[in-house]
Amino acid sequence: MIQMLETEELRIFATVVSASSLSRAATELRVPRATVSRKLSLLEERLGVRLLHRTTRSMKLTDAGRQLHRHAELVLDAVRLAESSVQGKPSTPRGPVRVSVPPMVGGSLPDVLADFVAAFPAVQLQVHVSNRLVDLKREGFDAAIRATGVLAPGLIARRLSQTSLVGVASPAYLAAHGTPKSLAHLSEHRCLMSFDREERALTHWSPGGRKVPLTGAAFSNDPHVVLRFVERGLGIAFLPSTLVATAMARGELVAVLPKVLRLEGSISLVYAERKLMTPPVRAFIDWIIERAPAALSSATLKH
Repeated sequence: MIQMLETEELRIFATVVSASSLSRAATELRVPRATVSRKLSLLEERLGVRLLHRTTRSMKLTDAGRQLHRHAELVLDAVRLAESSVQGKPSTPRGPVRVSVPPMVGGSLPDVLADFVAAFPAVQLQVHVSNRLVDLKREGFDAAIRATGVLAPGLIARRLSQTSLVGVASPAYLAAHGTPKSLAHLSEHRCLMSFDREERALTHWSPGGRKVPLTGAAFSNDPHVVLRFVERGLGIAFLPSTLVATAMARGELVAVLPKVLRLEGSISLVYAERKLMTPPVRAFIDWIIERAPAALSSATLKH
């Protein structure tokens, strides 16, 4: 007969993960450190998997541990909701929220995230910045802010803002090298480029569905670095309109092939579809849906 996991086991495991330390978890749980260590070892032995890689200096979840932790948080939040429902006390969102976001592309989205942290002090917001398309379910992310593309089964996308990539260069660069008359002429210019989602240097731009082969002069997966390059007159870049709006309004950058070197898209909040969602994740999703649209479009609206 399979013995079911107990709530107390899950609470100890979740506390160890949150504290990233057996000693700190023991202090929070008000039990001896040896008890926490023994309970954790017994849990791993009973499940037949390693949940944590532990050294004297660090503690890291295994893939199995990450999966158990997500389910443990759901169970513990359900228990807290059940308690509050009979005690007449509102449930305060508490626990971690793990989010993937791309390098910030203008607007005041960082302020929206900071305001969330201030409004929900019991929630531990973990913001991972990367251009990589993370696998929310496999990698244990609760949500991601990304350019909307093809969604994996079981994911929901809520559009936050329209966005576009536009071609830009500095007046000094164009004065020295001339202005391209067509997409084909871009191959004769210094193009400042990024990396694809597998972190490989891009070999083309794809405005409007067309594939334009190019040899990049410089590369970065941070659009702010590329922006600095183009502002210094180092070449032509293909960047988010929100990021270059201020520089264009000041005349520091000008549009290049504005009718054809352009790609329309949208930025969305992506998260897993599930019937039971932890209070901190629900609070984060509601917060972003309500406040992020204005924040993401603020750079464009101001100019």
